[in-house]
Amino acid sequence: MNTETPIPHPEDTADQPRNLLDKAIVRIGNTLSLLFLFTVAISFYEVVMRYVFNAPTIWVHESASFIGACLFVFGGVYALATNKHVRVVLIYDAVSHRTRQYLNVFHHIMGLIFSGLLSYAAFQMTESAVLSPFGDIHFETSGSAWNPAFPAYVKITIFITMCVMFIQFALHFIQEVLNLRKS
Repeated sequence: MNTETPIPHPEDTADQPRNLLDKAIVRIGNTLSLLFLFTVAISFYEVVMRYVFNAPTIWVHESASFIGACLFVFGGVYALATNKHVRVVLIYDAVSHRTRQYLNVFHHIMGLIFSGLLSYAAFQMTESAVLSPFGDIHFETSGSAWNPAFPAYVKITIFITMCVMFIQFALHFIQEVLNLRKS
């Protein structure tokens, strides 16, 4: 009977979080995923109120849209943390381990550029959603009968998430360069 612990293959550990930030993102993401159940519950509540009691709500649609939008945005950093992002496996799987390392470095450089530019654009978008033209704090609202500030909150979420993604790409890039230097 072999009592030794098997050595994990690189493919087995590739989906594991790489650093403390990734671990925190996975933990937060797993908790936030429960909000999908909440969204289903309030949507069911809306259907019952509208079609059974003829008493539609004014808050469910905007709340469900807001929650879904924020979770969708968070999905980007979650996918990066768990290494579940889209890659061209036709090429990636056909090359050597060393070439994969170079492709990973290239991927992280492009990711840094992408997330950096999106962070800048999100900052501008957030600034206009939070500040009035005169510089006063005034959150953008939906303009509906309920009129929540969800548009501003979504833009703040996008900005924060893109900044976190930039940091993720930087940490992954450093780790990939160090791995490349070792081999």
